Amino acid sequence: MSILGVILAGGKSSRFGSDKAEALYLGQPLIAHVAAAISGQVDAMAVAGRAYGDWPAITDRPAPNMGPLTGLAGALNFAANAGHEYVLSVGVDNIGLPENLAAILSPAPGYIKSQPIIGLWPVSVLEALDKLLASQERHSMLNYISKIGARAVELDTPPANINSAADLSEWEKKQ
Repeated sequence: MSILGVILAGGKSSRFGSDKAEALYLGQPLIAHVAAAISGQVDAMAVAGRAYGDWPAITDRPAPNMGPLTGLAGALNFAANAGHEYVLSVGVDNIGLPENLAAILSPAPGYIKSQPIIGLWPVSVLEALDKLLASQERHSMLNYISKIGARAVELDTPPANINSAADLSEWEKKQ
């Protein structure tokens, strides 16, 4: 099972007020924390929506600024072309991820119920995603998940979803 780990980082960070990926948490950018959390669980890494480090930068598909589904579509397409069977997707603001996230989400498709952007997706679900993104239907993670029959996974301690500087400050106080 070959897994491509993808950090979805193409958002505008409008609620955060500055570049969320580069916001410091415990002295390092959020994106570095997320990368460290999943890199040992996957065969390769990439970032959707921006460049970061030496990893491939994946372009949103079919176009940028359409939300996280387009980052996931770009990631699934990239994974398929690179010979990966699965994508493990996480948001750039999802810190506190379990060390065995990929195993928890298997069998795919599976996602974290409280944060459906976090998921393990077989590349075979790309066709359904492309179809949804080309339609006039609502382009939401929950709509997509219902179409492909993905399995919801509940965690005892959900990862953080940092939407504002105050969220980051509160999470840091807990650590």
